[in-house]
Amino acid sequence: MDKLLFGISGLPIGNGSDKFNYASGISYIKSIGLDAMELLFVRSVNVTDTNKDIILKSKFDNDIYLSAHGSHYINLNADELEKQIQSMNRIINATEALSKVEGRSLIFHPGFYLKDSKEDTYKTIRDNLLKLPYRGVDYRVETTGKGTQFGTLEELVSLCKEVSSCKLCIDFSHIHARENGSLKRYDNFVRILEYVLDELGREALDDMHIHMGGINYGEKGEKNHLPLLESDFNYRDCLRALKDFNVKGCVILEGPFVEKDALLLKNTYVKL
Repeated sequence: MDKLLFGISGLPIGNGSDKFNYASGISYIKSIGLDAMELLFVRSVNVTDTNKDIILKSKFDNDIYLSAHGSHYINLNADELEKQIQSMNRIINATEALSKVEGRSLIFHPGFYLKDSKEDTYKTIRDNLLKLPYRGVDYRVETTGKGTQFGTLEELVSLCKEVSSCKLCIDFSHIHARENGSLKRYDNFVRILEYVLDELGREALDDMHIHMGGINYGEKGEKNHLPLLESDFNYRDCLRALKDFNVKGCVILEGPFVEKDALLLKNTYVKL
């Protein structure tokens, strides 16, 4: 990519009474100045042969970047082998649907530690990711917001080194919550970007997928998303670090204010 795009997770809310589908939602976010949409496959894969053509037309007409968030029911470290296989099938089904609308990245949380050591969990998840077929959609493993979830920055960077089909999705809000409010200053965000640069190279910063938003958390990590201005997440310094490192790719806003907060992010970034 040649710049940083800004978009939303799921459908916009409009004036509160608007009823959007993916195609009309894409047109709407373009009209207000946004660049990207992350389709939500968290409960079911909702791109089908019935609606794919109208979504694809809207994507091209409006020059919108599409990604998708995979199922919440993925655990590549499940105790039962059958559940691991089901998780892999959910990932495959999501990538097949996303490819129908020429989406770029499938974002998902890889799994949970459960009773396993962090080392054994890593090996199981890595081996299952290596079994997934690559069909032109990048597997974006996402940093997670709770200590029970596999998905520290270090774990995922290591996965990206070992699994060629995997790329990173940095959810800065999740890192902030997982570490009980650790991202307070500009230097905290710089540390993350320097680590990615050192470990994965400049090409990783030139093709980033980023989640950001207000977040509520406690000692055990993430609780729920909040509007940006009702949270202590330091989005200004995060955006400043992204600009100073000339990060390119896509920033997706997650939170209840959807396009309002996405525009807040984009407008703040432009003014820096």
